[in-house]
Amino acid sequence: MTDHTRDYSVAPPISGEPTGWDPDRGESNGWEHGTLRRAVVHGVRLFNDRAFHESHDCFEHEWYNYGHGTTESSFLHGMVQVAAGAYKRADFEDDDGMRSLFRTALQYLQGIPDDYYGVDVREVRQTLETALEEPAAIDGWLIPLDGERPTARPIDREYAADVETGP
Repeated sequence: MTDHTRDYSVAPPISGEPTGWDPDRGESNGWEHGTLRRAVVHGVRLFNDRAFHESHDCFEHEWYNYGHGTTESSFLHGMVQVAAGAYKRADFEDDDGMRSLFRTALQYLQGIPDDYYGVDVREVRQTLETALEEPAAIDGWLIPLDGERPTARPIDREYAADVETGP
Protein backbone atom coordinates (compact mmCIF):
# COMPACT_ATOMS: atom_id res chain seq x y z
CA MET A 1 0.00 0.00 0.00
CA THR A 2 1.16 3.50 -0.67
CA ASP A 3 0.19 6.59 1.23
CA HIS A 4 -1.82 7.98 -1.67
CA THR A 5 -4.24 5.03 -1.57
CA ARG A 6 -4.69 5.06 2.21
CA ASP A 7 -7.96 6.47 3.57
CA TYR A 8 -8.85 6.09 7.23
CA SER A 9 -12.39 7.42 6.69
CA VAL A 10 -13.44 4.29 4.77
CA ALA A 11 -15.39 1.86 6.91
CA PRO A 12 -14.85 -1.92 6.98
CA PRO A 13 -17.23 -4.05 4.90
CA ILE A 14 -20.70 -4.52 6.33
CA SER A 15 -20.42 -8.28 5.79
CA GLY A 16 -17.88 -10.90 4.82
CA GLU A 17 -14.16 -10.57 4.25
CA PRO A 18 -13.69 -9.49 0.62
CA THR A 19 -10.38 -9.54 -1.18
CA GLY A 20 -8.61 -6.27 -0.36
CA TRP A 21 -9.70 -6.20 3.28
CA ASP A 22 -8.00 -7.77 6.29
CA PRO A 23 -9.43 -7.20 9.78
CA ASP A 24 -5.89 -7.32 11.19
CA ARG A 25 -4.55 -4.59 8.89
CA GLY A 26 -4.50 -1.24 10.65
CA GLU A 27 -3.96 0.93 7.60
CA SER A 28 -7.10 2.30 5.95
CA ASN A 29 -9.34 0.48 8.43
CA GLY A 30 -8.24 -2.88 7.06
CA TRP A 31 -8.38 -1.99 3.35
CA GLU A 32 -5.25 -2.54 1.31
CA HIS A 33 -6.29 0.49 -0.74
CA GLY A 34 -8.83 2.59 1.13
CA THR A 35 -9.29 5.00 -1.76
CA LEU A 36 -10.21 2.06 -4.02
CA ARG A 37 -12.88 0.93 -1.58
CA ARG A 38 -14.21 4.49 -1.34
CA ALA A 39 -14.46 4.76 -5.14
CA VAL A 40 -16.15 1.34 -5.32
CA VAL A 41 -18.79 2.22 -2.72
CA HIS A 42 -19.69 5.48 -4.46
CA GLY A 43 -19.43 4.01 -7.96
CA VAL A 44 -21.65 1.01 -7.19
CA ARG A 45 -24.30 3.08 -5.42
CA LEU A 46 -24.44 5.52 -8.33
CA PHE A 47 -24.61 2.67 -10.87
CA ASN A 48 -27.48 1.15 -8.91
CA ASP A 49 -29.25 4.51 -9.05
CA ARG A 50 -28.80 4.52 -12.86
CA ALA A 51 -26.33 7.42 -12.65
CA PHE A 52 -24.03 5.58 -15.05
CA HIS A 53 -21.93 8.55 -16.13
CA GLU A 54 -21.18 9.52 -12.52
CA SER A 55 -20.46 5.88 -11.64
CA HIS A 56 -18.02 5.71 -14.55
CA ASP A 57 -16.27 8.85 -13.26
CA CYS A 58 -15.81 7.35 -9.78
CA PHE A 59 -14.15 4.21 -11.13
CA GLU A 60 -12.11 6.07 -13.74
CA HIS A 61 -10.72 8.60 -11.27
CA GLU A 62 -9.43 5.86 -8.97
CA TRP A 63 -8.14 3.79 -11.89
CA TYR A 64 -5.49 6.46 -12.48
CA ASN A 65 -3.85 5.55 -9.14
CA TYR A 66 -2.67 2.17 -10.45
CA GLY A 67 -0.23 1.13 -13.15
CA HIS A 68 -1.02 -1.20 -16.00
CA GLY A 69 -0.94 -4.88 -15.19
CA THR A 70 -2.18 -4.65 -11.60
CA THR A 71 -5.28 -6.37 -10.32
CA GLU A 72 -6.58 -3.03 -9.06
CA SER A 73 -6.15 -1.45 -12.50
CA SER A 74 -7.86 -4.34 -14.29
CA PHE A 75 -10.79 -4.34 -11.88
CA LEU A 76 -11.33 -0.59 -12.10
CA HIS A 77 -10.93 -0.56 -15.88
CA GLY A 78 -13.51 -3.34 -16.09
CA MET A 79 -15.94 -1.40 -13.91
CA VAL A 80 -15.42 1.71 -16.05
CA GLN A 81 -16.48 -0.40 -19.05
CA VAL A 82 -19.49 -1.81 -17.16
CA ALA A 83 -20.77 1.68 -16.36
CA ALA A 84 -20.08 2.91 -19.90
CA GLY A 85 -21.90 -0.06 -21.42
CA ALA A 86 -24.94 0.45 -19.22
CA TYR A 87 -24.89 4.14 -20.18
CA LYS A 88 -24.85 3.22 -23.89
CA ARG A 89 -27.93 1.05 -23.48
CA ALA A 90 -29.90 3.25 -21.10
CA ASP A 91 -29.26 6.66 -22.62
CA PHE A 92 -28.67 5.87 -26.29
CA GLU A 93 -30.42 2.49 -26.81
CA ASP A 94 -27.12 1.37 -28.36
CA ASP A 95 -26.99 -2.36 -27.67
CA ASP A 96 -24.08 -2.91 -30.06
CA GLY A 97 -22.06 -0.29 -28.19
CA MET A 98 -23.05 -1.89 -24.90
CA ARG A 99 -21.95 -5.31 -26.13
CA SER A 100 -18.57 -3.99 -27.26
CA LEU A 101 -17.93 -2.35 -23.89
CA PHE A 102 -19.13 -5.44 -21.99
CA ARG A 103 -16.80 -7.70 -23.98
CA THR A 104 -13.91 -5.47 -23.01
CA ALA A 105 -15.11 -5.39 -19.39
CA LEU A 106 -15.18 -9.18 -19.29
CA GLN A 107 -11.57 -9.27 -20.48
CA TYR A 108 -10.50 -6.91 -17.70
CA LEU A 109 -12.56 -8.72 -15.05
CA GLN A 110 -11.19 -12.14 -15.99
CA GLY A 111 -9.13 -13.44 -13.09
CA ILE A 112 -10.38 -10.83 -10.60
CA PRO A 113 -11.38 -12.48 -7.30
CA ASP A 114 -15.10 -13.17 -7.03
CA ASP A 115 -15.55 -10.84 -4.03
CA TYR A 116 -13.26 -7.90 -4.73
CA TYR A 117 -13.46 -4.89 -2.43
CA GLY A 118 -17.02 -5.99 -1.66
CA VAL A 119 -18.24 -6.25 -5.27
CA ASP A 120 -19.70 -9.60 -6.30
CA VAL A 121 -17.52 -9.82 -9.41
CA ARG A 122 -18.82 -13.30 -10.21
CA GLU A 123 -22.35 -11.92 -10.58
CA VAL A 124 -21.07 -8.96 -12.58
CA ARG A 125 -19.36 -11.29 -15.05
CA GLN A 126 -22.42 -13.55 -15.29
CA THR A 127 -24.76 -10.61 -15.89
CA LEU A 128 -22.50 -9.16 -18.58
CA GLU A 129 -22.31 -12.56 -20.32
CA THR A 130 -26.10 -12.82 -20.26
CA ALA A 131 -26.48 -9.24 -21.54
CA LEU A 132 -24.34 -10.04 -24.57
CA GLU A 133 -27.16 -12.31 -25.74
CA GLU A 134 -30.07 -10.53 -24.08
CA PRO A 135 -29.34 -6.82 -23.46
CA ALA A 136 -32.45 -6.41 -21.29
CA ALA A 137 -30.66 -8.47 -18.64
CA ILE A 138 -29.08 -5.28 -17.31
CA ASP A 139 -32.31 -3.29 -17.22
CA GLY A 140 -32.96 -2.75 -13.54
CA TRP A 141 -29.94 -4.85 -12.51
CA LEU A 142 -28.18 -3.66 -9.35
CA ILE A 143 -24.56 -4.52 -8.58
CA PRO A 144 -24.13 -6.37 -5.28
CA LEU A 145 -21.85 -4.74 -2.70
CA ASP A 146 -21.22 -6.47 0.63
CA GLY A 147 -24.20 -8.74 -0.02
CA GLU A 148 -26.59 -5.83 -0.53
CA ARG A 149 -27.67 -3.74 -3.51
CA PRO A 150 -27.29 -0.17 -2.23
CA THR A 151 -28.45 2.91 -4.13
CA ALA A 152 -27.06 6.43 -4.19
CA ARG A 153 -27.13 8.88 -1.35
CA PRO A 154 -26.32 12.59 -1.49
CA ILE A 155 -22.75 11.86 -0.39
CA ASP A 156 -22.23 9.66 -3.47
CA ARG A 157 -23.30 12.46 -5.79
CA GLU A 158 -21.02 14.88 -3.92
CA TYR A 159 -18.09 12.49 -4.36
CA ALA A 160 -18.78 12.15 -8.09
CA ALA A 161 -19.06 15.93 -8.49
CA ASP A 162 -15.72 16.39 -6.69
CA VAL A 163 -14.09 13.74 -8.89
CA GLU A 164 -15.40 15.41 -12.02
CA THR A 165 -14.23 18.90 -11.09
CA GLY A 166 -10.92 17.77 -9.58
CA PRO A 167 -9.10 19.30 -6.64
